[in-house]
Amino acid sequence: MAAYAAQAEMEAFCFCPDDTPEINLSEIALQGAVVWRVNGLINDCARLVEAGKAQFNWFDLSTLKEPYRIEGKKTMGLELAVQFGWRLPQVVFYPTGGGTGLIGMWKAWQELLELGWIAPPLPRLVAVQSSGCAPIVRAFDLGAQSATPWKDAHTVAAGIRVPAALGDFLILRALRESGGFALAVTDERILAARAHVGAADGLLLSPEGAATYAAYLSAAAAGLITSTDQVVLFNCATGLKYPMPSVTDHMDLNRPFEGGIARGAAPPP
Repeated sequence: MAAYAAQAEMEAFCFCPDDTPEINLSEIALQGAVVWRVNGLINDCARLVEAGKAQFNWFDLSTLKEPYRIEGKKTMGLELAVQFGWRLPQVVFYPTGGGTGLIGMWKAWQELLELGWIAPPLPRLVAVQSSGCAPIVRAFDLGAQSATPWKDAHTVAAGIRVPAALGDFLILRALRESGGFALAVTDERILAARAHVGAADGLLLSPEGAATYAAYLSAAAAGLITSTDQVVLFNCATGLKYPMPSVTDHMDLNRPFEGGIARGAAPPP
């Protein structure tokens, strides 16, 4: 948003939770936007923007408040179809906060199906959340059509720390229509998954992306997916944007990490 506003010579204002990683705040400010740290969560930021719309004539670009967000997120589903030769995988795990990515992919596949470019069945969608903020998982398990706000939301995966998603009913509908499900994983397992994938595969995942790997292991252990399923895990950011353990914590990669995770050994299911 800041980059596009700079190109258009427009003012931009960004409200972020006060524990947002410093590199994200710096990037926004460097591209010309005015940044405020908010003593609260993403929904508190949204309330401030809503309050300022009438007074300052702001246009709200937050999740599902502008017209093209879902259309842009559809590109993930379109690219997946192209890269898989128009035969989609059986299961897709997606880190879910506001849920626009999950909603957008489901919309893209529905449209491709209507055009006749792909054939059923469509992938089963899996919404992945942290156990410290899992309103979609709770609503799915209860059979609800919408989610109630999550109190005292906390998780190291800031991108999925969304106590109340505006499009909760669309997320839940996509999960059920696809035959998918929702899973929550602990922060401990998210960090263990990030360490394992980094050491074993050389991929620096964001905590949100690592959550999908932790959830994948849980789903496999519970029999929710099979060994013959082709599964895609989405990682939504580089791990370089998030705080990482100091190098002294990983001096000897042949010894178990704290929590019992060793190089080459998968985190416990």
